[in-house]
Amino acid sequence: MSAHAPFLVPRCPWEPTVIYSDDHLLVVDKPSGLLSVPGRHPLNQDCLVARLAPQWPDALIVHRLDMDTSGLMVLARNKISHAALSRQFRERSVGKEYEAVVWGIVSEDEGNVDLPLIADWPNRPLQKVCHEQGKPALTRFQVLSRDRPHNRTHILLRPHTGRSHQLRVHMHALGHPILGDRFYGHAESATGAARLLLHATHLSLSHPCDGRAMQWQSAAKFESISAG
Repeated sequence: MSAHAPFLVPRCPWEPTVIYSDDHLLVVDKPSGLLSVPGRHPLNQDCLVARLAPQWPDALIVHRLDMDTSGLMVLARNKISHAALSRQFRERSVGKEYEAVVWGIVSEDEGNVDLPLIADWPNRPLQKVCHEQGKPALTRFQVLSRDRPHNRTHILLRPHTGRSHQLRVHMHALGHPILGDRFYGHAESATGAARLLLHATHLSLSHPCDGRAMQWQSAAKFESISAG
């Protein structure tokens, strides 16, 4: 991949689903293949914010999911809420869980991947492990099930930090790239699914207005997704 060759994003055929809204925030289920915000290339303007704008023109991005990742995202509806929600992400008080299907059989039932990450500048937008200059990144994992006949593992991921591509790089570093990962997978794993099998399934936070605890769930629908 070249940093100088523009990557043109095909228009995502699926729409985001708003699963909660009030005067202060939105929670949406983003489909795989949809950017969170406009891309740098002028042709890559289709994104979550643009799709929401006709009904929610005040929606403000608080955090992002990779284009290939699906699942739960929260957006603020005013500047005060944006500041309060951003503070929760910055202070790591937001609960986040993801489910993924990875290549290979993960031997440990649970564990941590604690590897610092940095942008791989010659190969942007890729990231890489760098023990000298990388920023701390920690992912906790738990095996949900093992599919030995198909050589894959269904896994729960809890990122403690929120680095770009963190879960994808950490699973690759563990030797178990996420199926369908065109950036970090090898030939067998990258073509093992029609899309990246990574979904943000759980999000919990404090309401930015009154502080009450809120949480949302979104089921990962991986069972019907296959390559070709």
